[in-house]
Amino acid sequence: MTSGLWELVLKGIWTTVQLLVLSGLLAAAVSFTVGIARTHRLRIVRFLAGFYTEVFRGTSALIMIFWVFFVLPPAFGWQLVPLWAGTLALGLTYGAYGSEIVRGALDAVDPAQVEGGVALSFTPWQRLRLILLPQAVPEMIPPFSNLLVELLKGTALVSVMGMGDLAFSGNLVRLALQESAEIYTYILLIYFVIAFLLTRLMRGLEKRLKAGVGRVPEPGVSQRELRRPETTGVGGGAA
Repeated sequence: MTSGLWELVLKGIWTTVQLLVLSGLLAAAVSFTVGIARTHRLRIVRFLAGFYTEVFRGTSALIMIFWVFFVLPPAFGWQLVPLWAGTLALGLTYGAYGSEIVRGALDAVDPAQVEGGVALSFTPWQRLRLILLPQAVPEMIPPFSNLLVELLKGTALVSVMGMGDLAFSGNLVRLALQESAEIYTYILLIYFVIAFLLTRLMRGLEKRLKAGVGRVPEPGVSQRELRRPETTGVGGGAA
């Protein structure tokens, strides 16, 4: 390929990375907001959060992009640029999937932990911040990593708006060179490299978060010894 065509591909990579970061941040905010709302004590809050999840989880991301970019502007009299339209559509769609990850991780925390917070007179916000999230967030990382990779692949859908992402740029290069196999092989490899870096980054984050939960056994100390309760009173001394 010529330098001009490579420059086109590099611009497509940069656009894809921008879209991935922006829609990922929006999806994370939506995931935690809606996921926490689904565990709220008020039934109306749980209903609204569940309704949002079912609507956006049950619709196509491609159709949602069409709605945000082509249908909403005539209805409300404004027009979003493709980057923000793609960010909004993808962030809201994948945020619905992420909210289920958050809800499931929060529900998986031992109820005794919450009861302990109630016994200490913690407010619901204190129980969430000090008890639930520190234990639940590390368990969210692996499914969030998968969701982030799915979001990366979903960014290719914005090419329907004429947005110059990696998929759109690769198609322009293919039309210029009339070489489908070579160009699409390059595009596949680029997506793979980005996804691989994402998974490495998320795995490192998971290790750091899990290192703060519990403690690592010292050398020579077995897991059984760590779990064995201490004995006191009659018969509790060493033999």
